[in-house]
Amino acid sequence: MTEEMKFFMYLLEYYADHKKRKTGEVLAEWDSKGITKRIYDNYWLYHTEAIENAFADIDSLLKTGKPAW
Repeated sequence: MTEEMKFFMYLLEYYADHKKRKTGEVLAEWDSKGITKRIYDNYWLYHTEAIENAFADIDSLLKTGKPAW
């Protein structure tokens, strides 16, 4: 398993926990909004910052389709 995939799984699990939702629901929402690949591809950014920054970026992607930064 790649480092990117390990981090993506970590991010998904912690985001779901933070939102008090099931990981499957969160992933389905990301897929329906077409942002799953974008989140996965942002490994280089997300893994170097506080997890809360990644959460804020994901929330922005869900609401506006644009990153928070």
